[in-house]
Amino acid sequence: MKVLEAVQAALAAEHAAVYGYGVVGARVGDGRRAEAVAAHGAHRARRDALARTVRDLGGLPEASAAAYALPFAVPDEDAAVRLAAELEDRVSGVYSDLVRAATGPLRQDAASALREAAVRAVRWRGSGVAFPGLAERS
Repeated sequence: MKVLEAVQAALAAEHAAVYGYGVVGARVGDGRRAEAVAAHGAHRARRDALARTVRDLGGLPEASAAAYALPFAVPDEDAAVRLAAELEDRVSGVYSDLVRAATGPLRQDAASALREAAVRAVRWRGSGVAFPGLAERS
């Protein structure tokens, strides 16, 4: 995967995460709302940085969609928590691809973003995986 393609994929995932955290924030209880707000802000900051990176690489940043299909219905707090963990897993996957494609400071930033997403996934889910961002093999 080329670097610009990997950055665009990460940008698309961040757009989706920002949207998804809007749903999470609306459904999660008061006890976890601050966590959802913080994650939303972190994804917005990463999204904005990635848009700048795309431009720096000579590309046109992919625009956000008006809406995104959620992987499952989110009628309550339990589903919102599951959605937050799923969003972080998806973001981890694209940052894993970016780590493989990039070099230098961009690779370091991608590794930091992967680590942050993995930590948030563990907080939401209550458990982690051995190699976040890599597809699990059975």
